[in-house]
Amino acid sequence: MNRTICRPSSLAALLGAALIMIATRAPAGDAPASPAAGSSDLAKEQRWREQIVDSLMDGDAVDLTAGDVTFLGLYTEADEPSGRAAIILHGIGVHPNWQQVVYPLRTGLTTHGWSTLSIQMPVLPNEAEDTDYAPLMDQVAPRIDAARSFLADEGIERVAIIAHSLGATMANRYLAAHPEGIDAYVAIGNSGNGVEPGRSNIAMIGEIRVPMLDLYGQEDLPGVVGSAADRAKAGAANPGYHQAVVPGANHFFDGRDDVLVDTVTEWLDETVPAQ
Repeated sequence: MNRTICRPSSLAALLGAALIMIATRAPAGDAPASPAAGSSDLAKEQRWREQIVDSLMDGDAVDLTAGDVTFLGLYTEADEPSGRAAIILHGIGVHPNWQQVVYPLRTGLTTHGWSTLSIQMPVLPNEAEDTDYAPLMDQVAPRIDAARSFLADEGIERVAIIAHSLGATMANRYLAAHPEGIDAYVAIGNSGNGVEPGRSNIAMIGEIRVPMLDLYGQEDLPGVVGSAADRAKAGAANPGYHQAVVPGANHFFDGRDDVLVDTVTEWLDETVPAQ
């Protein structure tokens, strides 16, 4: 795995930041080729990689490898390293520097002794629905494993996973089958449904034994708020399961970034204290 350290000029940073905020749909008549069935849209991943790296102001861009796919990670070291790190998984169709939920966590946790590694998850074109991601779910574990290997090479022994929305569905699937070596899990905005037939999030939560914080907003999506009681019931089989709701927060915690970071940090520090 190679690390790319970027120090863009101020103008390049501003231009790159502007590009990231532009919708990624291609103009009519100029649409890129569709990804192969069951595959991530690697062209979309590459476009975002270029935009993110050109404007990166916090952390280092790193190349991670899962099979024959190289994907982007953003590694940000803690201000005062404590041997702990969080792998951050974004939601549907976005990227590891997304301004809502992901960026506040990947930068905010570093002031509390947590390094972060936010990784690009498999993506599809913008119009894709949650269930369209079912064929991509087998690509999740290799990417998380690559992130864990990177952190191990950095000498980090205690690892948490933080995942938002569809990223939480991906993490549920991973942790139901691969709990070893993960010390804590934060699922944010996790609905009751899954993307694969017969594999709901509620069922997968019932199989997870890693200490888990099920965090959502009071004004979250109906599928998140409406399934909270069922998720808690499924989580009762896990002694480390805890559910919390942030008053006034929506699915993206708009205007609640500080509360999001503080809530996640407080629970992580209680669950995986610094040594």
